[in-house]
Amino acid sequence: MKVALVNGSPHKNGCTYTALCEVAKTLNEEGIETEIFWIGPKALSGCIACKSCVSKGECVFDDTVNEFREIAKECDGFVFGSPVHYAGISGAMTSFMDRLFYSDFCGNGNKTFYMKPAACVISARRAGTTATFDQMNKYFTIQEMPIVSSRYWNMVYGAKPEDVKQDLEGVYTMRVLGRNMAFMLKCKDIAMKNGVELPKQETPVFTNFIR
Repeated sequence: MKVALVNGSPHKNGCTYTALCEVAKTLNEEGIETEIFWIGPKALSGCIACKSCVSKGECVFDDTVNEFREIAKECDGFVFGSPVHYAGISGAMTSFMDRLFYSDFCGNGNKTFYMKPAACVISARRAGTTATFDQMNKYFTIQEMPIVSSRYWNMVYGAKPEDVKQDLEGVYTMRVLGRNMAFMLKCKDIAMKNGVELPKQETPVFTNFIR
């Protein structure tokens, strides 16, 4: 089994990476393979609602979004990490997640992420963590991904990696998250090997508020 951890920070080895490494280390100790994917420092376009993904099967912008989706197809669980920018997800990470999940839903029937456990990790110097935590979890619920919890909300504090390591409760929370993710993956694996099938999917119904 494998978990992909996405680093949505513009800093490859910063605070978000430090938190994700703690989760990955615990997953490895539980026998789960991990890969940390960095979205990079380059600008990422937001979704332009062109719906080309419906026919192409992937996002029309061929960048790290499509690169990660190919990796994600072979993964069993996910942890998405982001720093806090103005009490929300970083701009690049917002574009990344918007396009990643929308293009897979429209172009692949959500097969890449359907019923695969997910969690988020939030890094901040001081505040905005709970709002960002809520924002990121909304992506998982609309993709029908079970959310893995920890002992507390999945957040760490610090202005630099050394600070994060001193946030003992935050680091502890990352370890608990790793163990809980491993448990969920193992339970799902046993269930499916014993004949428990994934839920039956209906054709989505879309309505708006104009009657």
